[in-house]
Amino acid sequence: MLTQSLQDALNKQVKNEFYSANVYLAMVAWFEDQGLPGFATWMRAQYQEELTHGLKIFDFILDRDGKVVIEAIDAPPLEWASPLAAFEAAYENEKAVSKMIDDLYDLADKENDHATRVMLQWFITEQVEEEASTKLAVDKLKLAGSDSGALFVLDQQFGSRQAGEDG
Repeated sequence: MLTQSLQDALNKQVKNEFYSANVYLAMVAWFEDQGLPGFATWMRAQYQEELTHGLKIFDFILDRDGKVVIEAIDAPPLEWASPLAAFEAAYENEKAVSKMIDDLYDLADKENDHATRVMLQWFITEQVEEEASTKLAVDKLKLAGSDSGALFVLDQQFGSRQAGEDG
């Protein structure tokens, strides 16, 4: 059984994961509008992963006989100055989510909730991968700079990503 404080924190994280999904979905739309379908595909895979993450915590709350509370989700940004700016925002988002997961783990540790710590260990490992793949995308876009040919090649490359794959 979850403590009330841990249940509340996990419910907040469900909301945070779905917010992240919405950010990536907004990026999908923005990249499509920019004529960059490969980057849109990369972000769509990210969107699907965030939905999976939210549902994983959702199901965990239910499995622990907790009460899921569905909270309102803020609207995401809708535009970015450039593909690099969008990926930098994605990287900052992943770092923020990592901090949230770390805080949840600390709370589970404080409350001596072994099952929640084990579940969150998966997320900790996942966030290392999420940060690394997003940072790599940022680094590639920085290398491309304002070279439209390099941007075209990256858009093609990023378009091959599938949900569940590192970028």
